[in-house]
Amino acid sequence: MAAKKHKYIFVIGGVMSGVGKGVTTSSIGKILQARGFRINAMKIDPYLNVDAGTMNPIEHGEVFVLDSGLECDQDMGNYERFLDTSIPAENYMTSGMVYKYVIDKERALEYGGKCVDPVPFICGEILRRIKLSTEKTDSDITVVEIGGTAGEYQNTLFIEAARILKLKHPDDVVFVLVSYLPVPDKIGEMKTKPTQYAVRTLNSYGVHPDIIVARSDRPLDKKRKEKIAFSSNVPVDNIISAPDVDSIYDIPLNFEKDGLSTTLLKLLKTKPKQTDLAEWHRFVTKLKKAKDEVKIAMVGKYFKTGDFILSDVYISIIESLKHAATANGKKLKLEWLSAMDYEETPHKLKELSGFDGVLVPGGFGERGVEGKIKAIQYARENSIPYFGLCYGMQLAVIEYARHLAGLKDAHTTEVNPDTQSPVIDIMEDQKEKMATKNYGGSMRLGAYPASLKVGTIAREAYKAEKISERHRHRFEVNPAFVSVLEEKGLVFSGTSPDRRLMEIAELPKKIHPFFVGVQFHPEFKSSPLKPHPLFVAFIKAAAERAKRRQ
Repeated sequence: MAAKKHKYIFVIGGVMSGVGKGVTTSSIGKILQARGFRINAMKIDPYLNVDAGTMNPIEHGEVFVLDSGLECDQDMGNYERFLDTSIPAENYMTSGMVYKYVIDKERALEYGGKCVDPVPFICGEILRRIKLSTEKTDSDITVVEIGGTAGEYQNTLFIEAARILKLKHPDDVVFVLVSYLPVPDKIGEMKTKPTQYAVRTLNSYGVHPDIIVARSDRPLDKKRKEKIAFSSNVPVDNIISAPDVDSIYDIPLNFEKDGLSTTLLKLLKTKPKQTDLAEWHRFVTKLKKAKDEVKIAMVGKYFKTGDFILSDVYISIIESLKHAATANGKKLKLEWLSAMDYEETPHKLKELSGFDGVLVPGGFGERGVEGKIKAIQYARENSIPYFGLCYGMQLAVIEYARHLAGLKDAHTTEVNPDTQSPVIDIMEDQKEKMATKNYGGSMRLGAYPASLKVGTIAREAYKAEKISERHRHRFEVNPAFVSVLEEKGLVFSGTSPDRRLMEIAELPKKIHPFFVGVQFHPEFKSSPLKPHPLFVAFIKAAAERAKRRQ
């Protein structure tokens, strides 16, 4: 019996960046998964960075961390959320990874003295990594997002590798172009010309799109579809309208209305199976029907780039809050509050009384730290549900140490190396790394186990004794201060199995309705159909406050 052929779908962007390749890739994976196929989602970034860990979040967006510890692009988070799966490190690739591997191999004389050129050696390494990814996941179809936009020289070799794969396996490879159709205000007409040029750019690489996903602020009409079809030689039925939507979770359902999964399977010469998006549909329906608001304040520093709010920095947190709000039958209302404002104008802290919950996300550095601590203190003293993630937990411990444990100068050595009360200190194995400037991929990264204490908020939320969560940090609660903090009422409800590391800090419910900080990043493990238990518990407490306020 002949071996079953693996199928590949390459998603490439046209016209502009941020057009929606990531959610398109995720949605394609979802609708094919709903038809019974095992889906493998992969992201290619054209950056020379070896991973995403050293990239500025204001410029690049959130750094997403896999179970393996690999720091990667935020689109990997969308893949995991939509497919409800844990993706291996082999599914992320950057130009830096590829070039480093090839150069290291050349230095070791593994090319036998050949002249090592981008073609075929770089393209060959790209294809080797794609194949390795398919073998690792035991999948039927691999959906590969190529970062950047057609026409940029950075991603040319990745498109070339995809072309080679298509040449070798013509019936097993499909190209999807995600393009943008602008509607200029003064003209009032949807323009197809940029998409026509994007198709021609792809053609110049020897690649012809099989499907065009047409992004715009409104649906495509028949005339525009026909115009694109005529100019690009793509059948009208293969041009998918993808207008702006209220929720990214609508996209798989909209794709199926246009029969996208059937079209893809037909192009891949694969027999379709019965589709089942019922559970996904129920989630989307519940998300839309929610009327009662729960108002959450996110207090941080990575919010603005010029005059614009950069929500991508915290995209996993935002989505986790949506999942949890929907699970509680509530509508999320999220507001961004700058921690610096509370440093410059402390009286503004009173605005937190108008919120049902306060969340302080992860981060690094000194900027805004005192403002965050003031916000945490206000939430604690005024019984406002508080949830601190990573740095948000560390600052909660500092706040508690200063105001309830008598350690007035308590701080983290990350900000104040000379503090007499270093309640947060650098981990022992991180000291040498920092001394030698070993910054890339050297934090405490990836999934680690933890044990939960009976009778705590954490144990009640997880309904489990042992958990595993993803980390990304260099600093931890200093063991030398644990006993004094516990004596003053702070509960470390989650610890590493050997009890050396404090993973969760909280206050008992009799003292505060919800005051929880976690050293890890629970937002990396939440999905629409499986919302994270701590986010669900936080929103539940916030909803109870909302009810009391009303």
